[in-house]
Amino acid sequence: MGAWPNFPPPPPPHTHHHHHPTHPNRAAALSFVLHLDKHLASIVAQHGRATYGILFGVVFCETGLVLTPFLPGDSLLFACGALSALGSLDLATLLAVFLTSAFLGDAVNYAAGKFLGAAAVSKGLVKRDFVKKTEKFYRKHGARTVVLARFVPIVRTFAPFVAGIAAMPYSTFSLFNAVGALVWVLSLTLAGAAFGNLPLVKDNFGAVVLGIVAVSLVPLVFEAFAKDEDEEEGKEGETGQAGGKGSTAAA
Repeated sequence: MGAWPNFPPPPPPHTHHHHHPTHPNRAAALSFVLHLDKHLASIVAQHGRATYGILFGVVFCETGLVLTPFLPGDSLLFACGALSALGSLDLATLLAVFLTSAFLGDAVNYAAGKFLGAAAVSKGLVKRDFVKKTEKFYRKHGARTVVLARFVPIVRTFAPFVAGIAAMPYSTFSLFNAVGALVWVLSLTLAGAAFGNLPLVKDNFGAVVLGIVAVSLVPLVFEAFAKDEDEEEGKEGETGQAGGKGSTAAA
């Protein structure tokens, strides 16, 4: 991979203070995700086989467009697996749809990062903080990030984009992209098919979704703690060096 590009500093913040109204759509979106099983059943009943096209679009956008990292990923795969166990969706078709959309989404995202990434970040079209978090993930895990990021919200969307910016060889990216898509899709969809219709899971689906999200956020929490520890060690090292210089000067 090439060196990380140096982006120009972000533009100064606006001095005008605007009152940000509450967004009732956020509550509706949260409700949709927490009751994804019921909403999906309604979508299947209403759209039939066209549901597969809708699912393809959601997963493709969630993995392929840096502007839509908020779309459901892990929970969607699990919920669809649960519906397949009921016979509402065909498991083989689901796996084909998810594998294809996940692979193509990352491939498109990589190309966007390679050809448009630096400009998009410089102009503020893409959140710089998300890119920096993903860059740190890459520095720690290397090309394996393309696989590991599949299970981490936000990072999942930005990993292929940053790989494109950093000019990771496409052959390397493509290999890890395929492995990541296989592991992500098979593990969550088959888990949904196996456990999604157990009474305990069905009666507490919202809690299960929150649990899936919580587990997927664990790597980001560890990264945050690691960052704090590194900063503390850096400060202690600087203090020690300053103390050493002071002692030398006094001598």
